[in-house]
Amino acid sequence: MSQPGTSEGTGSSAVQQVNTRRGTELVLLVISVVIVTFAMMLVEISQENTVTRQLFYYGAAYLALFGAAHFAVRKWAPYADPLMLPLVALLNGLGLVMIHRIDIAKDTEYAVRQIAWLALSLVLFALVLAFIKDHRTLAKYSFTCGFVGLVLLALPGLLPSAISEVNGAKLWIKFGPLGQVQPSEFAKILLMIFFASFLVSKRELFTTAGRKFLNVELPRPRDLMPMLVAWAAAIGIGVLEKDLGTSLLFFGIVLVMLYIATERAIWVVLGLSLFAVGAFLAFQTVSRVQQRVNGWLDPVYGDDAYQLKQALYGLGSGGIGGSGLGNGSPETVPYANSDFIVTSMGEELGLVGLIAIFMMYLLLMMRGLRSALAVRDSFGKLFGGGLSFTIALQLFVVAGGVTALIPLTGLTAPFLAYGGSSLLANYILIAMLLRISDAARRPQPTVKPKPQQAPIAEAHTELVERPR
Repeated sequence: MSQPGTSEGTGSSAVQQVNTRRGTELVLLVISVVIVTFAMMLVEISQENTVTRQLFYYGAAYLALFGAAHFAVRKWAPYADPLMLPLVALLNGLGLVMIHRIDIAKDTEYAVRQIAWLALSLVLFALVLAFIKDHRTLAKYSFTCGFVGLVLLALPGLLPSAISEVNGAKLWIKFGPLGQVQPSEFAKILLMIFFASFLVSKRELFTTAGRKFLNVELPRPRDLMPMLVAWAAAIGIGVLEKDLGTSLLFFGIVLVMLYIATERAIWVVLGLSLFAVGAFLAFQTVSRVQQRVNGWLDPVYGDDAYQLKQALYGLGSGGIGGSGLGNGSPETVPYANSDFIVTSMGEELGLVGLIAIFMMYLLLMMRGLRSALAVRDSFGKLFGGGLSFTIALQLFVVAGGVTALIPLTGLTAPFLAYGGSSLLANYILIAMLLRISDAARRPQPTVKPKPQQAPIAEAHTELVERPR
């Protein structure tokens, strides 16, 4: 972390000199690219391919992409956290290596498409930093963001299945040969802007205590309406889209931001209880949810758990140390490069490698939370906390699903998995976190104290001679 330096009082105000650590960020980016290039070499060697000079050109191109992102940060957010971008580059690079490795086994070209999405995402990343100079301006558009976010979240569920349904879940909007997008990835950011602004303006509503029950202060019944609306929206969208993963992510973000705003755990307990009731109702009415739950309850012998069974066998064969990059068989698991990329990593890198990847996510979340705590405005604290927790919650839902800890969902691991929508939305998320961290680390001008004038009662009497 940077240390504040000495102030220079050249005028009525001065700015403290702070080491922005942009040089550290660049060095870490180079290290990340070296690791990714080395991992790519291991894959090629394991697949008995020749390591050519072209592989190093790919590494140089990857460095050039993130070098451009680095200079965007240096120009538009010079005080931003220096660890976030290198962590994202490393996670994204390892995901690319695994997608390429599965491409070799299945003779596909998803890695090339992912690189094109990465380039587009970094352009969007730079545009966010260039045009959003102050994160507090987003609060002015909170209701617009909330409305658009809700429409994007519910739209796939309302559209005909021919346009929105993939593998039984209505999470997508198809554009024919142009591809498909998952609107919920963008909706989560827009809804967080609305929640942060709403909680800042209505904080007293949620902090007022009601009656005590078992020595716990319950909220007043009339204050429960906003949570009930969010719960009904989450469960309703889950039923429409035949997938509870998006509902869990959406409602989890609401609960965490509510906890950050009020510091009252009772809201989280009430919210989780409501979600459990809603999930039971969805299980009773939606056949796809029943399949997912049945597969989760019996992942080895169940008829609805072929993907999960293959994934668990892959993880088991990887063991502690893994089979080595390029030496496993992750391609036998359906959607090994997207929904199940975590198990692909676990098979070839083992438990040790998987824990290392989870630690990178944890570090990324902690740096985001640290920026949220340090920023000086309430909107920035809530928004930054929500953005940071979203990364961890999404990873928990994905990793929990593919390891049979919770039922499977349609979400993907941020930055690791193949998918254009996920990559675009998550680079917007990181750009906003960097904007908040820039505001948190930016030194405030030191105002030079003005000389105080003596009170009139203490002023000395001056004798003035009469003019002659």
